[in-house]
Amino acid sequence: MENAKPRKRSNVWPVIGTILLIGILTALLFLCIFAFYIKTCIIPTTKLDLSDYALNQTSTIYYEDSEGNWKELTTLHGQENRIWVDYDKIPKYMEKALVSIEDKRFYRHNGVDWYRTAGAFVNMFVGMKNTFGGSTITQQLIKNLTQQDDITVQRKLLEIFQAIEFEKDHDKKEIIEWYLNTVYFGEGCYGVQTAAQTYFGKDVSELSLAECAAIVGITNLPTYYDPFYSVENNKARQEDVLACMYDQGYISKKEYEEAVAEELDFVRGENSPSASSVRSYYTETVISDVIKDLAAEKGISEIAAQTLVYNAGYEIYCCLDKDIQDKVDKVYEDLDALPKATNGTSSQLQSGIVIMDQYTGEIVALSGGTGKKTINFGLNRATKTTRPPGSSIKPIAVYGPAVEYGLISPSTLVLDADGSHIKLQGVKTDWFPKNSPNQYDGIMTIKEALRDSKNTVSVQIMDKLTPSASLDFLRNRLGVTSLIDGDADYAALALGQPHYGITVREMAQAYCALANDGTFTKARTYTMVKDRSGNVVLDNQPQTQQAFSAETARTMTYMLNYAATYGTGYESRLSNMPVAGKTGTTSANKDRWFCGYTPYYTCAVWTGYDTPEKMRFSGNPATQIWQDIMEDIHKDLKYKEFKMSTGGAATGIFGSRSELEEQKLTEAERQKKAEEEAKKKAEEEAKKNQDTDAPTFTASPAA
Repeated sequence: MENAKPRKRSNVWPVIGTILLIGILTALLFLCIFAFYIKTCIIPTTKLDLSDYALNQTSTIYYEDSEGNWKELTTLHGQENRIWVDYDKIPKYMEKALVSIEDKRFYRHNGVDWYRTAGAFVNMFVGMKNTFGGSTITQQLIKNLTQQDDITVQRKLLEIFQAIEFEKDHDKKEIIEWYLNTVYFGEGCYGVQTAAQTYFGKDVSELSLAECAAIVGITNLPTYYDPFYSVENNKARQEDVLACMYDQGYISKKEYEEAVAEELDFVRGENSPSASSVRSYYTETVISDVIKDLAAEKGISEIAAQTLVYNAGYEIYCCLDKDIQDKVDKVYEDLDALPKATNGTSSQLQSGIVIMDQYTGEIVALSGGTGKKTINFGLNRATKTTRPPGSSIKPIAVYGPAVEYGLISPSTLVLDADGSHIKLQGVKTDWFPKNSPNQYDGIMTIKEALRDSKNTVSVQIMDKLTPSASLDFLRNRLGVTSLIDGDADYAALALGQPHYGITVREMAQAYCALANDGTFTKARTYTMVKDRSGNVVLDNQPQTQQAFSAETARTMTYMLNYAATYGTGYESRLSNMPVAGKTGTTSANKDRWFCGYTPYYTCAVWTGYDTPEKMRFSGNPATQIWQDIMEDIHKDLKYKEFKMSTGGAATGIFGSRSELEEQKLTEAERQKKAEEEAKKKAEEEAKKNQDTDAPTFTASPAA
């Protein structure tokens, strides 16, 4: 038997073993590198602190209604329209709808749904789809907060580890609250509160099951499922959400069927960009005031303050009286309700009005123009535009300060005459104003001069007061800041023709001091601003000072009531309330004013054209508007009397009656009077001499 040849050993297994070993070593090396990468690049960045994410939130302006309840007036927002809502105010249907359609294992996982994550990786590497998908609600929240949504393995790994870490520090309720307040719902809405207001015109807490499902369904494709874009698309998506809720046991079959059958009423709420976004003059004034005060309080620029006002979620409590504002708007928005020009001009009559509560300084209503408002932050003729006030400045720049300083009283006598009779100490030229109309009434009282708006008397008082003292009074006691140093002049202050003019707001504010026993209170449109946590940001308490004594204020009220009743302001009279006020007219009738008050409110009105031109009206349009609105405001208010004073004895600073009689004579009359007096004196002397030459008889003493 031949010896068998030894079997040749196969070389395959060593090769396989080598390959396996290399593979294992490579895998281990890869795992080590991966672990090192995770440890050094991923884990250090996984910790998220919610306090680092100050989300833009919509600010809200509130007004107090007649029953003392604070109501929403409007909202303010930048690019993100968001009103934060706490978890306990979010309907359970909303939460369950979200979980059922977006993350059905939300309550069971620790931030990552590994089934969906594995499927997502398979889709990417095997299915070659350029997407991951599979994100949980927690992961989506992280993406919304970090704004990192690039499609890379690194970003996905980071998101996974961040989600795991995030759920260690935050419970499911907090995650739901943050998600539903950050996610985009279309129409410029961020968060469920603005979505509820935009699509259904209601608070999120009032939404039905069907409405919750309709809103949640939008998040997948906000434009496609936007009900304002396509009701059909939104309805189909809503039914998908409801089906998921039913399949997962969150709602009963009856609830499902009723929700599917419910007819949804989509309305464009106030927060919808497609709704009217033109803000009222009052709202714009509140915004401007808050921005200015916030910048001053925080020591920041007004641009930075504006960013806070629109994005910090502030609660702004304004001074608006909605009922009064509605009465103002009824007149100002209806061009047919305004006074009509008699010369057939095609120019639109413009006007600005400010109504204040003189006791609190609160601006309760205003309007910056006539007709329908069409743009935001355009020309505001109530608060921004300065126009010359004419004679309406006299009570606050001339008569009021003069009474305060004891120069005049209502019964003080003064001469109303042209410049040939009166010389001003402070004017070197022969300048002297004329009355309008060109009428001079001789000797009259100060009360009568104010009633008839005598320019000649106003400059005589100013001559005693001095323009510099008047300007100082207006600036430092009455808060008039529009005037410049060059306005320390007779024409500017005694006649109401300053270089640039005064705002309606400033005029109303100044007149309030006369109406409130001399106490000046700075005008304000808001009382308080709070941040999203309820902390007070601005506490706008009344800022007051004593501008006039109570006696002066009551004396001025006495004279202004006389002027409004019997003088140039007669058109302002109300049927059931006393009025005190003064008209104002500028050169060529380019501006007409009426500033006045009742025991309840102070109101200033300017009328004119944006491009100044002569006004031709039957009467004073400013006074007519004032009367129309104030009559409506006061019709149901209880009658009150003014606190008035007649001002005591005349001061006589312009001379006695006989001295004024002498002053008003012309040069020829003076010459004639002098000749007559000389003749009379000569006759008296002659008679005296004649009497001296006559015999004198002396009685004899008694016997």
